[in-house]
Amino acid sequence: MGILVVGSVAFDSVETPFGKGDHVLGGSATYFSTSASFFTDVSLVAVVGEDFPEEHVAFLRSRNVDLRGLSREQGKTFHWKGTYGYDLNEAQTLETHLNVFESFRPRIPDAYRDAEYLFLANIDPELQMEVLNQVERPRVVACDTMNFWISSKPEALRRVVAKVDIFIINEGEARQFTGQANLVKAARQILDMGVKTLIIKRGEYGVLMFSDNSVFAAPAYPLEGVFDPTGAGDTFAGGFMGYLANTGDTSEADLRQAIIFGSVMASFNVEDFSLNRLKGLGYREIEERYRSFKSLTHFEGIADGRGGALAPA
Repeated sequence: MGILVVGSVAFDSVETPFGKGDHVLGGSATYFSTSASFFTDVSLVAVVGEDFPEEHVAFLRSRNVDLRGLSREQGKTFHWKGTYGYDLNEAQTLETHLNVFESFRPRIPDAYRDAEYLFLANIDPELQMEVLNQVERPRVVACDTMNFWISSKPEALRRVVAKVDIFIINEGEARQFTGQANLVKAARQILDMGVKTLIIKRGEYGVLMFSDNSVFAAPAYPLEGVFDPTGAGDTFAGGFMGYLANTGDTSEADLRQAIIFGSVMASFNVEDFSLNRLKGLGYREIEERYRSFKSLTHFEGIADGRGGALAPA
């Protein structure tokens, strides 16, 4: 069961305390599709300019990403430039050049319209709604957003949220979207908009997942070397959605496992600039880190005061 992703393919120029990359491959749809491709087939809809090199196209094809929805237009490719301090949870944007992305209007190829899994990456919520109007009802629809759309088009975003199954945002965006400082209250307010599952990314502090009747928390994987957090959220979403599409299961247990696989993929992504770490990644490494994640969060039952463990209620 494959995934359709609609978002950006871009160049990033990034500087962190640990190095920098200039005009490296980036974009929300790029990170997402690369991550998801370890688990399932991916079809991508995005736009690039005349300056987009063939080597990047070849890389995406090497991951078996279907690029029939990738259009090349006259002009330059979307370019973002930013920097991180030692607090790697937040980037400072230095330059944003939308270029051909400014006039991007997603047109979904006929072959993609019956996709069972759809991810609406971080684009204008009005464009996200246009995509929803072009596809048949997917089994699972997930979307992402950012603070710019929350402040500039909150009503359009609310309309999108009411139509998706899974909404993925970070904690700052959750507070901004709802006006609630408390994440639990913010989550309840967003769930009341109609979304079934809310995932709140908390950077180095992990992930929270909320639904009407459950809350799940997962830590971030502890790493000695974090070089570039750019694209970590999209890489998380790719692993999460890729796993769901691979299993075809959206039970509570499977959603929780998908959270861990998403976290695993994000943990690899931040170990190098751009997609360099994912380019050399093997599935055996993913499985090994998943098992490490499981042991990281495993603990025994509490003692009953008599040397035993309390039985489950």
